[in-house]
Amino acid sequence: MFIDSPAMETARFIASQLASGAWVTLKITFFAELIVLLLSFVIALMRLSPWRVLRWTATLYVEVLRGISALVLLFYLFFILPLFGISLSPMTTGILGLGLTFSAYGSEIVRSALVNVSHGQRDAVRALDFSPLTALRRIILPQALPFMLPPLGNQLVELMKTTSLVSLITLTDLTFSGAQLVTTLGQQSLIWSIVLVCYFVMAWPLSWAVRRYEQHISAWRRAGGSA
Repeated sequence: MFIDSPAMETARFIASQLASGAWVTLKITFFAELIVLLLSFVIALMRLSPWRVLRWTATLYVEVLRGISALVLLFYLFFILPLFGISLSPMTTGILGLGLTFSAYGSEIVRSALVNVSHGQRDAVRALDFSPLTALRRIILPQALPFMLPPLGNQLVELMKTTSLVSLITLTDLTFSGAQLVTTLGQQSLIWSIVLVCYFVMAWPLSWAVRRYEQHISAWRRAGGSA
């Protein structure tokens, strides 16, 4: 009859703890990335709006969030907002804090790509009397997407790695799970090596997709697609 050895029991315990932490990390990454993608487009369009109030509001949003540490923002949302009667769960705090922080950078990527669409295309849009929404959907956005998606993809990879900060607001993510295992088992080198590998395995598919898309865009440009 097969009897589990202490080493097997330890390995199962480590795998279980890290898998649980990795799942929390992936959930935060997924929902924070949804916020980033949505707000990046909204804020970028606000900054390009003909209405001054929208432009100023979006500019203030970008400048404030780019000037604040993501960690400080997480602390503020988690520890300070409850003093004003607003309490967020650790998961909500992590998703919202990282989503807001990275959306400020993402909005600049989107805005830059939209602005770089040639003036000739914009003149054609006006000549054809397209509505702003139709022009954005059918003319400007399809040309801007190839230029904004690679840097946006890199931002999302960076966001996934930055989720390690949520361990400081009591969330048992991959980093926090690793720290708990080190405290419990004392196998520091082994545990942190496994954690490093876990982050690489989670980030690699997105990094690969970004590289493949960049190669596709490079080939498209060489073929004259940017003309």
